[in-house]
Amino acid sequence: MNFQGLFSLAQGFADIILWILMLSSVMSIALILERFFTLGKAVKKNKAFRMMANDVIERQDYSKLDELAQDENSLPQKAMKHGLKHAKAHGDKGLDEVFSSFVLIEKPPLERYLNFLATVGSNAPFVGLLGTVMGIMKAFNDLAQNSAAGNEVVMLGIAHALIATAIGLFVAIPAVIGFNYYSKMVKDTVQTIEVAKELCLAYAKSKG
Repeated sequence: MNFQGLFSLAQGFADIILWILMLSSVMSIALILERFFTLGKAVKKNKAFRMMANDVIERQDYSKLDELAQDENSLPQKAMKHGLKHAKAHGDKGLDEVFSSFVLIEKPPLERYLNFLATVGSNAPFVGLLGTVMGIMKAFNDLAQNSAAGNEVVMLGIAHALIATAIGLFVAIPAVIGFNYYSKMVKDTVQTIEVAKELCLAYAKSKG
């Protein structure tokens, strides 16, 4: 078996892995920023909706629910609009299904790119470790080829190889944080839509 060719191949793969990790880092940061602005707007509208919904609950004045369905750019208000329209026409019958369908339609765009962040966050450390192993293989091969150079060759090679592990962690940590943070934002939006559903149910039952 041609071990020398294998060691050369390992060094080539180690360099490719570094480029893959760097590209993944750039993509992750770009998607983290995109989700920050997109989901940040949704969370602000959720907060405004909950404040108005709380006022309706405290006053028990369901006539103001129409005011909660004016902003088409707010998912809870958009859901409220559909729910009120259904409640006025059919009461509470089928209202759960209306809101469930709405969530199924609107949730995927909220979760866009989160699977990528989860994949990068969970796999980047292992990819970096693979690059480190390949780099260490090359370092020991260099020592075997030039034993007179001594430990300096191995130490330099291992130090260079460990860069892959460091970059893997550098890529993974922001991706994991972003995934968890934005998953919480999506959950916040879905819970706020649930508030809209419960208010529509209360409205339908008060008219029934």
